[in-house]
Amino acid sequence: MATSLGSNTYNRQNWEDADFPILCQTCLGENPYIRMTKEKYGKECKICARPFTVFRWCPGTRMRFKKTEVCQTCSKMKNVCQTCLLDLEYGLPIQVRDTGMSIKDDIPRSDVNKEYFTQNMERELTDSEGTRPPGQIGKATSSSDMLLKLARTTPYYKRNRPHICSFWVKGECRRGEECPYRHEKPTDPDDPLADQNIKDRYYGINDPVADKLLKRASTMPRLDPPDDKSITTLYIGGLGESVTDGDLKGFFYQFGEIRTITIVQRQQCAFIQFATRQAAEMAAEKSFNKLIVNGQRLTVKWGRSQAARGKEGEGLSEMGTRLDPVPGLPGALPPPPPIDEEAPANYFNLDAGSSPAVMNLNLTLPPPPGLNPPPPGFGPPMFHPMAPPMAPPMAPPMAPPMAPPMAPPMPPPMPPTMSMRPPGQIHYPSQDPLRMGAHAAHVARHGD
Repeated sequence: MATSLGSNTYNRQNWEDADFPILCQTCLGENPYIRMTKEKYGKECKICARPFTVFRWCPGTRMRFKKTEVCQTCSKMKNVCQTCLLDLEYGLPIQVRDTGMSIKDDIPRSDVNKEYFTQNMERELTDSEGTRPPGQIGKATSSSDMLLKLARTTPYYKRNRPHICSFWVKGECRRGEECPYRHEKPTDPDDPLADQNIKDRYYGINDPVADKLLKRASTMPRLDPPDDKSITTLYIGGLGESVTDGDLKGFFYQFGEIRTITIVQRQQCAFIQFATRQAAEMAAEKSFNKLIVNGQRLTVKWGRSQAARGKEGEGLSEMGTRLDPVPGLPGALPPPPPIDEEAPANYFNLDAGSSPAVMNLNLTLPPPPGLNPPPPGFGPPMFHPMAPPMAPPMAPPMAPPMAPPMAPPMPPPMPPTMSMRPPGQIHYPSQDPLRMGAHAAHVARHGD
């Protein structure tokens, strides 16, 4: 039952007057410099219906304005944020937290019982000086593995985005980019997440977000130990740059003696080898899907033996997952043909039967008259040896005939063709003066 501000008779002394709200990191926003408006006794609490101090602020650029919805007493009773009503420690709905910690905290719903229960909780908070939450939550000491697996470690700032513009959905919004609401297609109206109630969230009943998280927890994978009892190594992935071997040792030493810690910085992973298999199994069970070091969630898997790594290494990624074949890639190249050592090395694909150039001949002879030999460094001479001219047979003596007329001088002999050159010597046009257009007489007269 709410009371007006002008009334001085009904529990006026129990109205809340706070200096700062109780908020989670997501609702507070990523900007450390924000402005808040404070309205004393501005609204009534949506749970206990008592007036309380309302705070209003903008968590960031292009975000919607947020305000506190419940009073601080109701927030402390459930250890939740005053705005989103999610648990301050795990960031989960109340129904998920109570299920994970096996808490059954029944809060009365009627106005009279609710007021009496709230006054008792305030008295308990005053006695404990606010160091622990009252009721069953303060008595629960052990955390749940399910909560550690489902807990959100980083703020989710997308929850602070503006609502969808209803005029844009109908095609009637004329503000354009100046519209403070989102121009996006709305979700399916049949989606259960579209129907959420703040009282159901607070009392932990019929919460669609909690039902979704509980279904996810029931289908979470498990880390079964391998059959090979010699494996005592755990794979730790997703280290980042802030996690060191000292941080890993400080967490895993509680499970047993550690033999080695190997960090692969390039792949941002580590391998921790325990001295016993029992210590490795306990570390894997206590840290799978719930290992958080320096604010980073790390993945935990079992290592593999050397024999299994050699057999299963083909087609596996660095994380050990099977890779699908890429379509369209060519197949493996055929092996090269065997090399016959006795076969001749015919590098220029010349016909050995028709050309003497591939015959293994090593003949030299002086160049013909009028042609200088090649300079040093250009290989052996280019011409075949020729037999010396035979002397003509002696003719019987005859009477001296009349002197014949003078015959013109004979030109110098032409160089042999390519087929007459010694084997293994391939001369290119740049080395043959006659191929370059020089006349034989000119070559014989000037040399080159």
